[in-house]
Amino acid sequence: MRITRATYVFLISLICLTLAATVLAQAGLMSTSFVKTLGKTLCLCIAALAMDLIWGYAGILSLGHMAFFALGGYMIGMWLMYARTAEIVVASLANSPLPATAAELEQGIASQIFGVVGASDLPAIWGFAHSLPLQLLLVVAVPGLLALVFGWLAFRARVTGVYLSILTQAMTLALALYLFQNDSGLRGNNGLSGLQNLPGLEAVGQDRLSLWFLWASALGLGLCYLGLAWIVSGKFGSVIRAIRDDEARVRFLGYSVESYKLVLFALTAVIAALAGALYYPQAGIINPAELAPMASIYLAVWVAIGGRGRLYGAVIGAALVSLLSSWFTGGRVPSLPLGFGTLNWVDWWQVLLGLAFVGVTLFAPKGIGGLFDRLAGLGRPDRKGAPLGPDAGALQEREAVE
Repeated sequence: MRITRATYVFLISLICLTLAATVLAQAGLMSTSFVKTLGKTLCLCIAALAMDLIWGYAGILSLGHMAFFALGGYMIGMWLMYARTAEIVVASLANSPLPATAAELEQGIASQIFGVVGASDLPAIWGFAHSLPLQLLLVVAVPGLLALVFGWLAFRARVTGVYLSILTQAMTLALALYLFQNDSGLRGNNGLSGLQNLPGLEAVGQDRLSLWFLWASALGLGLCYLGLAWIVSGKFGSVIRAIRDDEARVRFLGYSVESYKLVLFALTAVIAALAGALYYPQAGIINPAELAPMASIYLAVWVAIGGRGRLYGAVIGAALVSLLSSWFTGGRVPSLPLGFGTLNWVDWWQVLLGLAFVGVTLFAPKGIGGLFDRLAGLGRPDRKGAPLGPDAGALQEREAVE
């Protein structure tokens, strides 16, 4: 794998950010809540990388990838809630005259978790919640299998463009509506809570746990960036870009376009799910509202603002917009008196974000990443009209960044 200058700059910047946040937090100059915000932002950047790979490089606008993100959170959240509740139940039954049986322990855990929805039995989908390795496997398997089934049906029927976007949005909405039901097995609208309390680590404060998650999120982002940079720089990356630019021609050349799309859709779904599994223990709670189609639209807006088809652009867009969103919607920006009324940024943030998206689309279609390219002197190579030739086509991307 050939590591480009942009990749070096990104990795060095990520390391510096993580070290700076650690030093400031240890010195008491950065709050625990802001460290968690940074950790969650890095997880959102991983999801943005997945979105950029499937939309920016392959031209498939999926409005359902935040559903996979949330499913990853649900899978790890089930173990966190089960294990934490098991500790509480065991402690409460410790003083009983007779040792509690396994059935009594399970009944106590089920009552604690599902009493809020009027149930007292563990649903079948919680059958592996006692095992961390199995739940980690489900973090990958459940979103991956859903993406494979959905992708196979959609790509086999050659659904493309806006119709595919509508289908992914419909899938997300259907999943969210199902999870809102109390009998879904995931506590309905109540969701899963207390996820920030890691089992067996009660003595470790949230200040230290937040740093651990920040490091884990930074490591995950760095590995994901390297992996996707390797993918897009090879033959697979060349084929998916060709599919984006002229799908019919790629099919005519003998490539199985549907297979490439299916692998890409499943891969990006798994990446989004892993990001969600890192995100929600830092957020502390997950509910079906996290699967709302609007969340996936936000993800697409982040990538568009950052710059499609540029991995670092997706990270820049996700980090910038999510941090600004926390700032504006968290009440940290003072209201602006206008004489005839007051501009409350909590209410107007979405309008501002929409205007920013329209502005970038009209005046800076390459996004913020395109501005960085211009500052760094990067761009498409000027060949003075000379063709690449059949043997030099693979060098186009390399020439564009040198």
